[in-house]
Amino acid sequence: MSEIPVPEVMWQPTPEYAATTNVYEFGQWIGHKHGVDVTDYNDFWAWSVENIEDYWAGVWEFFKLGDPSAYTRVLDRHVMPGAKWFEGAKVNFAEFVLTRGADDDIALITTGEQGDYAELTWRELRRQTAAFAHTLRELGVQPKDVVVGYLPNIAETIVAALATISLGAIWSGVGQDYAPQAAVDRFAQLEPKVLVTADGHWFATKARDQRDAVATLREGLPTVTNVIAINRLGTDGVPDAIEYADAVSGDHPWQPELVDFDHPLWVLFSSGTTGLPKGIVHGHGGVMVVQVSLLMTNWDLKPADRFMWYTSPSWVMWNCLIGGLTAGGASVCYDGAPMAPTAAACWDVVSRCGVTIFGTSPGFLNASQDQGIHPSKDFDLSALRIMGVTGSPCPDHVFRYVRDEVGDIPLFSMSGGTDIASAFAMGSPTLPVWSAELPCRGLGVKVEAWDDDGKPVVNQVGELVCTEPLPSMPIYFWNDPDGQKYHAAYFDVFPGVWRHGDWITITDRGSVLVHGRSDSTLNRHGVRMGSSDIYSAVESMEEVGEALVIGAEERDGGYWMPLFVVLNPGFELTDELRDRMKSRIREMASPRHVPDEIIAVAGIPHTRTGKKLEVPIKRMIQGADYEDVVNPDVIDVPENMTTFRDIASARLAGKNA
Repeated sequence: MSEIPVPEVMWQPTPEYAATTNVYEFGQWIGHKHGVDVTDYNDFWAWSVENIEDYWAGVWEFFKLGDPSAYTRVLDRHVMPGAKWFEGAKVNFAEFVLTRGADDDIALITTGEQGDYAELTWRELRRQTAAFAHTLRELGVQPKDVVVGYLPNIAETIVAALATISLGAIWSGVGQDYAPQAAVDRFAQLEPKVLVTADGHWFATKARDQRDAVATLREGLPTVTNVIAINRLGTDGVPDAIEYADAVSGDHPWQPELVDFDHPLWVLFSSGTTGLPKGIVHGHGGVMVVQVSLLMTNWDLKPADRFMWYTSPSWVMWNCLIGGLTAGGASVCYDGAPMAPTAAACWDVVSRCGVTIFGTSPGFLNASQDQGIHPSKDFDLSALRIMGVTGSPCPDHVFRYVRDEVGDIPLFSMSGGTDIASAFAMGSPTLPVWSAELPCRGLGVKVEAWDDDGKPVVNQVGELVCTEPLPSMPIYFWNDPDGQKYHAAYFDVFPGVWRHGDWITITDRGSVLVHGRSDSTLNRHGVRMGSSDIYSAVESMEEVGEALVIGAEERDGGYWMPLFVVLNPGFELTDELRDRMKSRIREMASPRHVPDEIIAVAGIPHTRTGKKLEVPIKRMIQGADYEDVVNPDVIDVPENMTTFRDIASARLAGKNA
């Protein structure tokens, strides 16, 4: 086992602080119940994955998910796919959520770019959800029917989702930043019965009237029999729709439908860069137990917390805002852009709403640094105690920025996502935070790094695999009756073992480094490296706003490795700057992975959830047609992808000349 350098500690819990955390108390309870010492987090993790049934039974009992006698057994077989969890249990995720908070405490806060601020108490959340569920029943919604939402990130969206879930119906949503055709591509597969929408939303300092988009969406969803619409912008409203205010009027009995543990809860969608996006279906019970484990142990959510993640209803982190309610505190819904007009806007929301746990992306923090924002000086962040970051690997300079400019709080980088509605690796309030690393693996989540021979490795780059079932793994993919798509997505490489598609290193300290997607790995001279190592070296330069690197095996046997950079205002890509970039990559990443060319571009294309489109660009460089590698509707700025199409075409033409 080789050694790797230990990075600087960015944050360290005191023993006194650690003893106040949920994970410490849970560990003490587990230790007493099973006669083990799991005070150290890594010892707790090792015990949890070797005693997986006892661990998840402990989550059920300690966090009071239900009567422990409600199920016949925790797990039927240690197989993937096909494991059955908590057989016999009758649950409802919405019912569990709505039992958590005290009547007069705040459950939801909605705010936006225009400075609006609205609170919803737990009592009112319960009343509105019961009333909305009553309306859905009156409209004929039955268990396993589908209700879809084309909505901004506001409290009403969470009410609609909880009401749908309470009936045993299936929820699916996307944000109104999606073009209507992109929403149709997702929703039409589901044959929904009811559409919940709004007249518009706020984005980039402007009110965006979406009524024409809603009309187009309705035309593409012939199975929709009724529309419920929120008046967000004060327009005349969505035509031929039930007004949200009417849908939640009155007092109606709360009548949640108890369902099997693996009853379908919601449909989330893959990024869908080609073809129709895959519909990923999770179950009520799996999401309930895993999100409680994630949010209450690793994120230390408590009833006094106000939890905000910058997100939209298109992304699994929005679903985690619902999960955040399981602690009995408040979730904050922000309708707008993170930088409207600058990154200061989002920091202002954190301050105004008294956010205690704030999640965002590396790109936002990088922009905050580039824009010269000093969050702790410019805003009152006295309530903020934990920060989270996900969406892409987080470089060293971002960790330093948070430490120096936000305060002595942990920044937990997290990796997991849509597939499991949770995380594989994240932080813990009882562990140090090492720069550019994820401090630990999730309790009950048996993650390993495997080499090509399927052997676990430590301090070496390997494939991220999960070798034991996880309750929140998908119960199935939509329109995949024989399970072939599901199996191909995760189990083709290592039969019976979940392969996630990321390159990671697990250190001998138990921390995790994420190097990027394994299908976009840089493999030069037989030496593999993740793209994040290149980004860490280059994006920390003051001249560089963002970068994208590609390693493309070409048809003639060659290997082209270009680096594309977006320069910050006032800088030009001179030969001297190119040389400095190459020098930094050589010194900070690898001398074998110095790019062949460095090319300035106006912008880097991402999915709408913020992931760089490395693989589609690589495929175009290798000769694939633009139409075959990417759906323009899922790109944040389609014009940026057009630039890369032109670069790929010019290179192919030159090689064929």
